[in-house]
Amino acid sequence: MDAMQSDCDVASTTWQSWHEIYWVKAYQVIARLQTRIAKAAKAGEWRKVRALQKLLIKSSSAKTLAVRKVTENQGRKTPGVDGQTWGTPDDKWKAVVDLGNKKYRPLPLRRIYIPKANGDKRPLGIPTMRDRAMQALHLLALEPVSETTADPHSYGFRRERSTADAIEQVRNVLGRKASPKWVLEGDIKGCFDNISHDWLVANVCMDKGILRKWLKAGFIETGKLFPTQAGTPQGGIISPVLANLTLDGLQHELTTLFRTVREARAAKVNLVRYADDFIITGSSQEFLADKVKPLVEKFLATRGLTLAEKKTKITHVTEGFDFLGWNVRHDHRMLVTQPSKKNVKAFLGKIRELLRERKAARQIDVIEKLTPVIRGWANYHRSQMASHTFARCDHQIWQALWRWASRRHPNKGKRWIKRRYFKSIKGRDWQFADQDKLLPVLAGYLKRPHTKIVADANPYDPKFDEYFSKRLARRMDKTLEGRYKLRYLWWLQEGICPVYNQKITRDTGWNLHHIVKRSQRGSDKLTNLVLLHPNCHMQHHVLETFDAAGISMYK
Repeated sequence: MDAMQSDCDVASTTWQSWHEIYWVKAYQVIARLQTRIAKAAKAGEWRKVRALQKLLIKSSSAKTLAVRKVTENQGRKTPGVDGQTWGTPDDKWKAVVDLGNKKYRPLPLRRIYIPKANGDKRPLGIPTMRDRAMQALHLLALEPVSETTADPHSYGFRRERSTADAIEQVRNVLGRKASPKWVLEGDIKGCFDNISHDWLVANVCMDKGILRKWLKAGFIETGKLFPTQAGTPQGGIISPVLANLTLDGLQHELTTLFRTVREARAAKVNLVRYADDFIITGSSQEFLADKVKPLVEKFLATRGLTLAEKKTKITHVTEGFDFLGWNVRHDHRMLVTQPSKKNVKAFLGKIRELLRERKAARQIDVIEKLTPVIRGWANYHRSQMASHTFARCDHQIWQALWRWASRRHPNKGKRWIKRRYFKSIKGRDWQFADQDKLLPVLAGYLKRPHTKIVADANPYDPKFDEYFSKRLARRMDKTLEGRYKLRYLWWLQEGICPVYNQKITRDTGWNLHHIVKRSQRGSDKLTNLVLLHPNCHMQHHVLETFDAAGISMYK
């Protein structure tokens, strides 16, 4: 531990500004500490876990990574109650220096509301940038613990896991001939808003004083301060992990229903959870109602939570149920998983709303706005049985586009409108296109099976490093499909940013860097290009510390 402390001290004395930070060193220091925390948590050595967490939180490497995280995510331009954002390198470096202040006291949250699918509004609490950075700092120390102690079949808000993994696990437990036929659809009433503060402080392995301050910070709405007596704010960086820690243990609790392995196999109880949405399978309706549901209610009650009676129901698989935007049901001796009617309706409603908002917009602007919506929805559902749904949605989208085009030219004939807005490309007619921009069609997204993550895979355990590297390579290969230059560079660099020495992923983003600048007659050939993280690209141009030979070494 002394050697690790010296690493942190050396880093803190050598960095004097944001652009001087040696990101490779910072990440290596934190990665080693996180690995040790995960190892100690797995062995149940909780005193050692807390000592390592304190060491990590005090390190300047962790502070720089925390500030980087909150200044590069999607909410970086959204201020808290103080109205501040950290947009310049000087602001970021000042935040790093001030992050370890022992007199830290969080400010109240800024309360906003976002619409829900059922028409209600979901409250969000927006912390200040400083509070977000402090949460990100403590999250670096808490996440290795949460990943190590998590339920194997929990998939929400966890590294390397997604909704696609959750639905594949649903197929695993319901898709066989001998699979259970009954499902308990669980819905927790206001999960984030009702978690017991006392339970969190008593059971979450982190600084109790800091956690209590966050939980009791309150929120400001219409200029008034309101106290918080329960729950974790939706909008805080650390809130999803706290919610997961609250619900972890349910899978183990279900095993206490059985005295023998034979009883457990006969009951066919399986839990699949994504954040606060979960299903539990069972051999009969009576078993789920009389045994499983009371146990779940008791488990939640100790944490200040309850089931929503109207939304919690027991369903036979032939009737089907909705889970994470998919409808799951048995049909003709086969398990069918396809986009739910509710999800399809919301998607088409968004397309129509975007068109209504752009009645007078140029066609190219409409294409640019609709393309990411269509692409995102298609990629979300293409791992399941979505081809028929895609065909129906394509027709509905075409009808909406035709109405949009016809409304713009009430005095023109149909043939003229067709020639103006719709083209025949590669043998396919009625393509909504303008110049070189083409609106994608859902039918063009062929089914792409998803490989479910191994249940006990832990990103903080070194023995899974090779496993996660291979998964990332497959995922990025699909992400960069059709973008051959980027795809080739990613493979050439083995997915590594040569400045940060960490993986380039869809979440981190990337920038194309010219080794020899264009202003110096550098070409766009692959030999003159390299992929960098956005922040690393900016840092390079500020300091100009890398020459062509230096970067080429990594290639």
